[in-house]
Amino acid sequence: MQNRKGARSFNNLDQEVIDYLNQGKIETANLIEWLAVDQLKLVKLILKDLDKSHWYDSFYEAISAQKKPTANTNTKIIGLTFMQLSTDQSIFEYLSNHISDVPRCWATYWAAMQETEIINRLRVIEQYAGDSHFGVREVAIFATKDLIIDNLDKALNFLLTWVSSKDDNIRRYAIEVIRPIGVWTKKIDDLKENPEKGLPLLTALQSDSSKYVRDSVGNWLNDASKTRPEWVQQICNDWEKQSATKETKYIIKKALRSLNKA
Repeated sequence: MQNRKGARSFNNLDQEVIDYLNQGKIETANLIEWLAVDQLKLVKLILKDLDKSHWYDSFYEAISAQKKPTANTNTKIIGLTFMQLSTDQSIFEYLSNHISDVPRCWATYWAAMQETEIINRLRVIEQYAGDSHFGVREVAIFATKDLIIDNLDKALNFLLTWVSSKDDNIRRYAIEVIRPIGVWTKKIDDLKENPEKGLPLLTALQSDSSKYVRDSVGNWLNDASKTRPEWVQQICNDWEKQSATKETKYIIKKALRSLNKA
C-alpha cells in the first residue's frame, strides 16, 4: 500500500486506502488522495491520541464556520486552531513528525503563523519546505506567500541564501514561492512588473541538476513572459550564450513556451 501510485480520480479511490488515510496510518500518494482525506475525522483520532478529545468542538466549529470550505482552508484552520489552543511543544512535535503528511501540513501552518516577521517565518518554514512529501512542501508555500509579498525585497535577499542549498526541495521552494503568477496562490504584482528583482535567484539555478528545480525556474520565467515578454526573451538569449548545457536549454524551452505559441 505504501508504494501505490494513487487514484487518478475520486471515483477510483479505494475504500481501504481512504480508511488508512483518515486514520493517519499512511501518507497521501497524490493530490486526489490529499483532497479526499476527511480532516475532521483524522483530527478527532489524533486528539484522542493526544488525550485532548475535549478540543474537538473547537475544530468542528472553526471548520463549519467557513462559507466555502476547501481542503487547503481546512488545513489552515486546523493548524491555526492547534496554535490557538496550545503552546505545548510536544504536541507541535507530534504533528510535525507524524507518519501522515496531513498532520505535518497542520504543523506547517502552526509553525508559520506564529511568526509575523518574514525572516523568522522563513527560518521556521525551512523544515517543511524541505519535507519529503509534496503536500507539505506546497502548504509551506501557502503559509508564507502573503508575508513574502508584503516584505518582498527582504524575502528575496534572504532566499538568495537558499538557492545554494544541497536540498533540491529547498532550492525549488526559493523559486516557487516567489513566482509572479504561480498556481493557486496570490500573484506578486511587483515581480510581474519588475521581474529583474528575482534574477539573482534564477541565475544561480540556470543550469540546476534537478528537474524539479529546473521546472520551477522555467515556470517562473514563463509567468514573467505574460507581462515582460521582451525581458524574458533577452534573459533566455543571454543564458543560451552563457551556458550550453542541456539543463539550461530545458529551462529556456519551458520559459519560452507561451511566447512561442503567440
